[in-house]
Amino acid sequence: MTTAKPAAPRGLGRGLSALLGDAPPAQEAQGQRGNGARLIAIDLLGPNPFQPRRQFDETDLRELTESVRANGILQPIVVRPDPRGQGRFQIVAGERRWRSAQRAGLHEVPVVVRDFTDDQSLEVAIVENVQRAGLNSIEEALGYQALIDRFGYTQDKLAENVGKSRSHIANTLRLLQLPAEVRRLVEEGKLTAGHARALITAKDPVALAREAVARGLSVREMEALATSLRTTPAKGGRKAAHAPKDVDTLRLEKDLSAATGCRVTIEPDGANKDSGRVVIVYRDADALDEVLRRLG
Repeated sequence: MTTAKPAAPRGLGRGLSALLGDAPPAQEAQGQRGNGARLIAIDLLGPNPFQPRRQFDETDLRELTESVRANGILQPIVVRPDPRGQGRFQIVAGERRWRSAQRAGLHEVPVVVRDFTDDQSLEVAIVENVQRAGLNSIEEALGYQALIDRFGYTQDKLAENVGKSRSHIANTLRLLQLPAEVRRLVEEGKLTAGHARALITAKDPVALAREAVARGLSVREMEALATSLRTTPAKGGRKAAHAPKDVDTLRLEKDLSAATGCRVTIEPDGANKDSGRVVIVYRDADALDEVLRRLG
């Protein structure tokens, strides 16, 4: 009599749905519900150590908590037996639902138990979040890099598994080239992924990122500023070095913006610190008329 060989661990293949659907379920216990789901005491669950999400938006959690309080958890949480045993379970996908259920005061939650390995748990945690747009761009990039480092994925394979274009994968991974301070601003939601991509080629991305946050620049405005800094010549034909604006200049910009009703920027001349220009950005003809009226 021969013993069947255990199935070899596999990659994501057809993506998240394939991995979740094909993974063999763990032994079910009493309390089983439809589709292999069952109720488990909420205090028997613990977070996923491979969770790529490092920021949980407080507003989103509050909204989800209210939904859970009113309707319960509509989609079961995917868990695996905790490798440390003791009858506990480790969350693979659905940590936001678990956190919201705790806030809503639920004692039990519906779960689907899967016998995932550490590698599979990592894969599902990353791809589940990416496919459901649950990560900021830096967390997404770190998740892609983890899959590349741990499993040797190519960018083409990543694109296939997470349902993104190869160019999206490549551009997202490039964000990891940014300085730590800029990455932190993106993670905190003070800069968008568009800002971050524009900063990759900037001469001084930290200074430009600080200025974008302080002035509330849009991606297009920041790109224009970065371009002007690269092309404005200084004395002697050298390009002007860019220094962050001081507090007084930023305050003047804010006051002028309030006075005109439009965004106002003060751009010092790189060749002469005592000269420069004041730029008033108006959105339409009516806004321009209002600026002219206020200026008399």
